[in-house]
Amino acid sequence: MATVIMLPSVTWSTVSPARGRTGSLCSLVCKWTYSAEKGWDDSFWKMIGLEDFVSDNYSKIGNQVLPPGASLGNGLTPEAARDLGLPAGIAVSASLIDAHAGGLGVIGTDVRGHGLACEGQPVTSRLAVICGTSSCHMGISKDPIFVPGVWGPYFSAMVPGFWLNEGGQSVTGKLIDHMVQGHAAFPELQAKATARCQSIYAYLNSHLDLIKKAQPVGFLTVDLHVWPDFHGNRSPLADLTLKGMVTGLKLSQDLDDLAILYLATVQAIAFGTRFIIEAMEAAGHSISTLFLCGGLSKNPLFVQMHADITGGHGKNEQSWESCVSQTRG
Repeated sequence: MATVIMLPSVTWSTVSPARGRTGSLCSLVCKWTYSAEKGWDDSFWKMIGLEDFVSDNYSKIGNQVLPPGASLGNGLTPEAARDLGLPAGIAVSASLIDAHAGGLGVIGTDVRGHGLACEGQPVTSRLAVICGTSSCHMGISKDPIFVPGVWGPYFSAMVPGFWLNEGGQSVTGKLIDHMVQGHAAFPELQAKATARCQSIYAYLNSHLDLIKKAQPVGFLTVDLHVWPDFHGNRSPLADLTLKGMVTGLKLSQDLDDLAILYLATVQAIAFGTRFIIEAMEAAGHSISTLFLCGGLSKNPLFVQMHADITGGHGKNEQSWESCVSQTRG
């Protein structure tokens, strides 16, 4: 039987002729039913007709497992060093899945002196939101917490010694692109943004500031609402059959309408984050601060709408990408 690895293979395992296949604890726990405490479950593989994995002591899929960051073997092999133009023998570590790497990168941020709700509080009060094409919501706990519709808990999959719950939204940045690029006023937007040497989203943000007048920008969508599950709902409904919806459309399709539709889409995504937070807190998490990373965290409107809708205030700092301190009761 050939071994087929669906997650990027560099994330899952490293193959060495001398040592065999060494797997990453992160990917094996989150994607391959491996238990960080008990190892492989023989009964599962036998039940689904893959008992040959068990009979050869899992050599086909990996019987050596290392935590993220642990050094693999003797470092970079001479063959790989030649291909990459790097010195042979430099350290190669066991990997993390992309969202988990982002979560680990921000959830332990030193927040002293920034006036955040999580200062002096356990790291378990933080939620990392890795937001790009799609989004992942990574929360940790000292004890396992089972949250309906949220993946996990996974032990030591992101932060050593902590249990991980992973919520998510199937489309976020991709949904914003879809709504904006499919609008009749998109060519006009492109032309005006190019003339100002701005990205289309920087232009839309400034245009919203122009048309909001005296009211807060969020009130521009009082008559326009988006249900964001255009690619199903990953968390917390866990229903891939759900579809998206826009309500409150008018006959006009000018640049103002496009800007307001863009805003409504961003707000819908932020409400999705709030929905996930509420499910996690109902199950036992206590979240005071969101840490955002990824491409969408660089959009000030996206950060501010998350702050407004989840009940916090947004901060942008050089030491991390974006964070939102919660002030909800």
